[in-house]
Amino acid sequence: MDNDGSWVAANIQVDEKVIRLPEPIDVDIPLKSIDDLQQKKNILELSVKGKEGPIYRIASVPKALTILKKVILMGCSGYRLMAYFMSPAIRGGVMMKDARWEKGAIVVLKSRIWFVGQDAQICLPIMDVSAIQKTTRDVQGKKTEVVKIDHVEAGDVTTSYVLCPPTTLEVLFNYLTDATKEISMDQDLDPVSAQVAMLVYSGMDTHAIENMLERSNPEIEAIYDRMIELGMVEVVLTRREVKLTTKGVRFVTEAVKPPSNG
Repeated sequence: MDNDGSWVAANIQVDEKVIRLPEPIDVDIPLKSIDDLQQKKNILELSVKGKEGPIYRIASVPKALTILKKVILMGCSGYRLMAYFMSPAIRGGVMMKDARWEKGAIVVLKSRIWFVGQDAQICLPIMDVSAIQKTTRDVQGKKTEVVKIDHVEAGDVTTSYVLCPPTTLEVLFNYLTDATKEISMDQDLDPVSAQVAMLVYSGMDTHAIENMLERSNPEIEAIYDRMIELGMVEVVLTRREVKLTTKGVRFVTEAVKPPSNG
C-alpha cells in the first residue's frame, strides 16, 4: 500500500463492510464511503466521498486485485443494478466474435462505469462515453429492449449492451444519461464544422479534409480551434510549414543546374 509516496508491505483485511489498512496508515475504510475506483496496471486507486481524487493506493498480484475489486464494487457507494451485460459487443463497427451475455452487475461510480461478472471486470471511464441509447437486440430469438453504451477506446468506438427487466430498464437509462450529462454537447456546430467532425471521425487527415471541403488550411485550423474549445478534439500532430533560407535556395539552384559539358 502507498504511504505518502512510499510503498509499504502489509496484510490488508477486507470484509463486506470495511477495508482495514494497518500501520503505518492505520485506517478503516467503510466500503460505503468509496465513490470511485480505478485500476492502473497492478495498482488500485480508491476515492472516498468528501475527498478529491484517489487517496488510497493498493498494489498486489492480479488475482488478489480481482477479488478486492469485486468486494469493493459490490459494496461501495454508487448506483448498482444486477443485470446481464455484453462488453465489448462491437469494436470499430465490427461485432466481436466472442461477444456473449454475462450475468453480473453494472456499477456506476463518480467517474467510471464498471461491469462485474463471474469472470469479467470491465471499466468504462465516463469521460470516454460517447452515447447512451435504448435499442433492441435479438435475445434468445426475441427482440428485447436493452441499453446501449458507446465509448471511445484507443481511438475506436466500442459498444456495450446492458439487459435488465423492463421495470428497471428506464431507471438505468435515466441514471446513465444523468451520469454522463456533463460530457454532452451543449452547443450546436455550424454545418461546415459538423462536416469536419464527421470527416475526422472517418479517419481523414487535415490535407484530405481541406481538399474534400475545398477549404483553406487557415479555415480548417479555425474550425479545429473551436472544436478544441468544446473539448471535441485533441491535437495529435502539428503540421510544420517551412520556407527556404538563402542557403536552401542556393542548394536548390545548384541542384537543378544542367551538368556542364566542359
